[in-house]
Amino acid sequence: MALFKGAGVALVTPMHEDGTVNFEVLEAIIEDQIAGGTDAIISVGTTGEAATLTVEEHLEVIRHTIKAVNHRIPVIAGTGSNCTRSALYTSKCAEEAGADGLLLVTPYYNKATQKGLYQHFKTIAESVSIPSILYNVPGRTGMSIEAKTMAALYHDVKNIIGVKDASGDVGKTLDLMRLVDEDFCLYSGEDGLILPLLAAGSLGVISVLSNVAPKETHDICAKWFAGDVEGSRKEQLRAMPLIRALFSEVNPIPVKAAMNLQGKKVGPLRLPLTEMEKEHLDSLKEEMIRYGILK
Repeated sequence: MALFKGAGVALVTPMHEDGTVNFEVLEAIIEDQIAGGTDAIISVGTTGEAATLTVEEHLEVIRHTIKAVNHRIPVIAGTGSNCTRSALYTSKCAEEAGADGLLLVTPYYNKATQKGLYQHFKTIAESVSIPSILYNVPGRTGMSIEAKTMAALYHDVKNIIGVKDASGDVGKTLDLMRLVDEDFCLYSGEDGLILPLLAAGSLGVISVLSNVAPKETHDICAKWFAGDVEGSRKEQLRAMPLIRALFSEVNPIPVKAAMNLQGKKVGPLRLPLTEMEKEHLDSLKEEMIRYGILK
């Protein structure tokens, strides 16, 4: 069973100037997302700076998000780790806090074999009762979940329901879709490939763009599902220059800069991430103005 259909936001984690988590702003941007039509909140993934939060902060952001959303839309907790035991702990805590599902990234740095990946994800997913979405992002983790491995996990583990696909390889995505059934939940992990993956059978996107343009990102998916393929195509193409600007530096550097430009006061990044270079920031401003999300 799908956790959501449409555009889920990979939400940033707001910070005070001293680098502590800003829970007041977190609540405000959650309200903005729900008002903008976002279909799900993904808490503390890559965009949420999971890699630089302590375990306690990580879990507190998840708990606070679940409380603020209050069952209005699904909350999917990013609980993956390169350590299976760590992922087990955070996944169980997220379930206890009331998360609707989990997002489990491939175990970066360890670069496990496909057998290791299978055992890693199976062990974590079977430790909880809520659904798990695997996260395939080889550009950041240095490894990929092969189609056969993903299909085996889907067929063998009842609460592994699909994948956030940020591989950037549509051919491999199509290989995967041949090996699964119609209940498999494919989500684009790249804003620039929402439309192609909708054509491949995806249920939508887990999006960075949604942080600054929730309605527009939602509409790319909603128009497709309503049968307005041309409208969806136009929305995707219109967004492409802004999407490129949002990835001109490593995520979430540009999207946090964009939200601060919008007055959302999400604050700074934690090292080793640093503020955006002026050249890229100027281009980002231009694209936000062109797109109509900044005056």
